[in-house]
Amino acid sequence: MQSGENLEMLMVRYQQGDCAAATLLIDRISPRLHRFFLAKSMSRSDADDLLQETWLRIHKVRHTYRPGEPALPWFYAIARHIRVDHYRKSLRGAAGERKLEEMSKAGSLAPHQAGELQALLAPLSEHQREVIAMLKIEGMSLEEVARATSSTVGSVKQKVHRAYKKLRKTIGATDRKKWPSEGVA
Repeated sequence: MQSGENLEMLMVRYQQGDCAAATLLIDRISPRLHRFFLAKSMSRSDADDLLQETWLRIHKVRHTYRPGEPALPWFYAIARHIRVDHYRKSLRGAAGERKLEEMSKAGSLAPHQAGELQALLAPLSEHQREVIAMLKIEGMSLEEVARATSSTVGSVKQKVHRAYKKLRKTIGATDRKKWPSEGVA
C-alpha cells in the first residue's frame, strides 16, 4: 500500500472490505478528528469517547460514502453529528438532574410535584429509584447511600449511572413526542 494514497481511494477500498485501508484511514483521520473534538473545549476523555463513537458510526454508514466525492468533509460531517448528539444528550441529562434537584430543594413535595416525580422515576427499577431518591431528593452522599443500602460505593455509582442513562432515554423520548420535527438529522 502506498503511503501517499488519497483518502478517497482508501475510503473506496474500505467500503469494499479492505482492512488495511481502514487501518490507514484511522491512522490518518483520527488525529484530526481528535483535535476537532478537543477544540470544542471538551475534556480529553470526552474527545476520546467521541472519536471512538465516530469510528463506530463511520463503520456503520460507510456504504453511504459516494466514491469520487471528497472524503474529509464526509468524515467531519459524521464527527459533527456525533458531537451535536453528545451535546444534546448532556443537556437532556442535565435538565433531568436539575429537575430532581429542584424538587429536592423544595423540601416537601407539593401533590403535583410528587406525581411528576413518580412519573419521572417510573421507568427505573426499585433499586435505581431508591438510590436516586436518597442522592437527589434526600441529598445523601454516595457513602451514606452505600451504607444505607448495604452495598459498595461502586455499586451505588453503577445504579445511579444506569438510572441516569434510562432517565435520559425517557426524557429524550418525551422530548421527541413533544417536538417531532426536532432530532431528525
